[in-house]
Formats: sequence, structure tokens, C-alpha cells
Amino acid sequence: MRRAQHGEEHAYAQLLVLLAEAARTYVRSRVGMPVPWVDDAVQETLLAVHRARKTFDGSRPFAPWFYAIARNRFVDVLRREQRVRTREVNGEPWPDLASATSDAASRVDMDAVRKALESLPPRQREVVEAMKLREESVRDVAARLNVTVASVKVTAHRGYRTLRSLLGADLRED
Repeated sequence: MRRAQHGEEHAYAQLLVLLAEAARTYVRSRVGMPVPWVDDAVQETLLAVHRARKTFDGSRPFAPWFYAIARNRFVDVLRREQRVRTREVNGEPWPDLASATSDAASRVDMDAVRKALESLPPRQREVVEAMKLREESVRDVAARLNVTVASVKVTAHRGYRTLRSLLGADLRED
């Protein structure tokens, strides 16, 4: 790591290979059985090491620094997997997305939506169209309109609220 901090790319590449195996061994030893998310924990660990590499103090031992990161990422991935498992329903067939989409589309009166959009103030209409129709990010819209991200969020929220009142409470924000 010291050599990598001094700009030796080859040393950094070798370090990442060694750390990947060390992280994989660490996670497997903690779980005690094969799990499909071992690689997720390894990747999270390597990303955390990469992001925190400048914080490593070369005068101190490397292993405690690395294993603290590996332990924290392992716990994060384990918690995420437990949350997913508690909410996941196994054995049920996937819904037919094509029919669900066509059902939702048939319930929406697109002419009413267009009219409601046209009735919005220009700034709200621009923000709502950019974010929902053109799928632009909040940051992109803010940069293009030369306003803050918070301003775009507030404008979008007000536009959504107005659209809901114009179209009825049946429509959702997404």
C-alpha cells in the first residue's frame, strides 16, 4: 500500500488482487457456508479500500486497517442481504409486466395529462417534463436551468402536487 500511495500502479494492481482473495477468505470464514453474495462483499471492500487509500498511515500496520474496512463492509452487506431476505417472497411467479403496463396505460387519459402539464407554470412544466418524460437527473436539470438542486426538487414537488389535484388522486408521483 505504501508503494501504491507513491504512485506505483503495478504495486496497486497486485495489492488489489491480494486484497480480493483476503476479503473473500475473510467473508467465507465468517459465514461458514457458501452464499451467493460473497463477491458483493469483496467488491464493496475493494471499493472502500480504493476510496480510503489516502487515509492509510504508512507508519502503521496495514492489516488492522484493511480488516476494519473488510469487517465493516461485510456487516453492511450481511445486513442488506438480511433485509432483502425478509422482504423477498420465494416461489411466487413474476407478474406479467406487459399486461400490467397496458392496464396502467389504459387507465391514464394521456390527453388529460398533456392538458394538465400545459396548465403548469412554465418552470414547473419544464422541471416535471425533464425529470419524468426525458428522465433527466435532478442535478442535470439544475445545471441546465442554472438553479440549485433543492430548487429543482421543490419545483418538481409543487408540480407533482398540482398535477395530482388536476388529474385526481389516483395518479402517483412516479
